[in-house]
Amino acid sequence: MTFLLLKTIGICAGTALVIVFAGNRMSALADNLADRTGLGEALTGTVFLGAATSLPGITASVTAAHNGHASLALSNAFGGIAAQTAFLALADLAYPRANLEHAAASLSNILAGTLLISLLSVILLGTMGPEISFWGIHPITPLLFAAYVLGLKLIRRSHEYPMWQPKMTPETRPDIPEDIPSDSPTLWKIWLQFSVSAFFVMSAGWLLTRASETIIRETGISESLVGAFLIAIITSLPELVTTIAAVRRGALTLAVGGVLGGNTFDILFGAMADAAYRSGSIYHAANQKEIILMTLSILMTSILIIGLLVRQKRGIANIGFESIFVLFIYALGILMIGIG
Repeated sequence: MTFLLLKTIGICAGTALVIVFAGNRMSALADNLADRTGLGEALTGTVFLGAATSLPGITASVTAAHNGHASLALSNAFGGIAAQTAFLALADLAYPRANLEHAAASLSNILAGTLLISLLSVILLGTMGPEISFWGIHPITPLLFAAYVLGLKLIRRSHEYPMWQPKMTPETRPDIPEDIPSDSPTLWKIWLQFSVSAFFVMSAGWLLTRASETIIRETGISESLVGAFLIAIITSLPELVTTIAAVRRGALTLAVGGVLGGNTFDILFGAMADAAYRSGSIYHAANQKEIILMTLSILMTSILIIGLLVRQKRGIANIGFESIFVLFIYALGILMIGIG
């Protein structure tokens, strides 16, 4: 093993630590923001926490696309969605009182999941349609941004004027703002701390991409494998950390909303990477492994939504059937991509 490769692995480990530390800090700040702004945990998780924890991944995908590594950019985006959904199943283990999807059921989170499936389906259609681009950008790229904004408006409306509500049970944790202590920091200071944490997370994503390109050159491992597992998992660590931290704080709706919101924001990785990719439509540069990752993400998210609707109270080791199936499907997807 060369010194350059050892140095690169050290950089990957260092960026992982930065992402974990900053991600843990952002979870507590996001929970505070949800209470102070009145936006609610689901919307705060979907927009602010989801977007901020996605910064290392989006930086990695855009950097990879700009450098001409289309498979690396796409596999990171869609591999991150699959990994983060699996992380939510792991977070279920951190809440022993009941199945997490039962306790955190909310209309906003269900809408975030359906929005994610819709956007993934649009990208799948784009990869299979004619290869058209204007100034190097595929027509579905602006469509993805428009659909994302419209989806957020629907989620915000569902929080303010819900037309459907989950049945309350002793295990349900409703999204009720906590009392704000008199000695708590001001709102602008919380926003500043949140922004600083997000900056460190984004910088770590850029370093990780450059390190991953070195690993590809030195080892000959395919871009799809490096993107789907090395970059995707490391850049998804904020979601794992913030989700488990939110569960332990009792902010269950924020935990689920952070993952679903982060996954939905991850769809924009592909859109931004398409704008940064100068060799045509990046969607048509997708190979079979990226298609598998997209299909895998749709299937895992569908099962998660079913879990939020069925609301099984308890399963095996206090996790529901949806968490078991999500972990099984993710393991199967890893196997398919690894041997493909």
